[in-house]
Amino acid sequence: MALNAIVIILAYLLGSIPSGLIIGKLFYGKDIREHGSGNLGGTNTFRTLGVKAGLVVSIADVLKGTLAASLPLLLNADDLHMLLVGVFAVIGHMYPIFAGFRGGKAVATSGGVLLAYIPVLFLFMLIVFFISLYITKYVSLSSILTGIAAFIYSLFTQDLPLIIVVAVLASFVIYRHRANIERIRKKTEPKIKWL
Repeated sequence: MALNAIVIILAYLLGSIPSGLIIGKLFYGKDIREHGSGNLGGTNTFRTLGVKAGLVVSIADVLKGTLAASLPLLLNADDLHMLLVGVFAVIGHMYPIFAGFRGGKAVATSGGVLLAYIPVLFLFMLIVFFISLYITKYVSLSSILTGIAAFIYSLFTQDLPLIIVVAVLASFVIYRHRANIERIRKKTEPKIKWL
């Protein structure tokens, strides 16, 4: 029981590592929460610091989800489902203790959790995301559509824990993008220009 609690706390703390804040302050002298959307995720890092920093932050955010979801295997916490542990990393990413509980929008870290559990779903999500991004030019809309597509995919797996967790993660993504949804509706949401 104590080990389970430690694993869950570690997953939350891993998720709480504010990659965007660290990269911004360390290499660019900027707090990205004071620029762009004020968000700590990869999208705002791309907008605020450029492609290189955006890629680094996005990959770091994916990997912290993957590592967190792998903790039950790494620490022999056999009675903890890796997807459940991964959810705590995503909560840490959205509400990081190391950054005043102001974090990202759950997209990359959720993807990282699923990468640890079912890599083919992660690959499917990447394909859906980039096709949607190419067509719509909206990162936010592409993130939401990817979450919905991942949930539909999960239904075909007949893996109940996966279906439940993907539903939870997709809900996180949609909830965290509610301001973006409103801006898309008003046609004020910025589009990407590089694809």
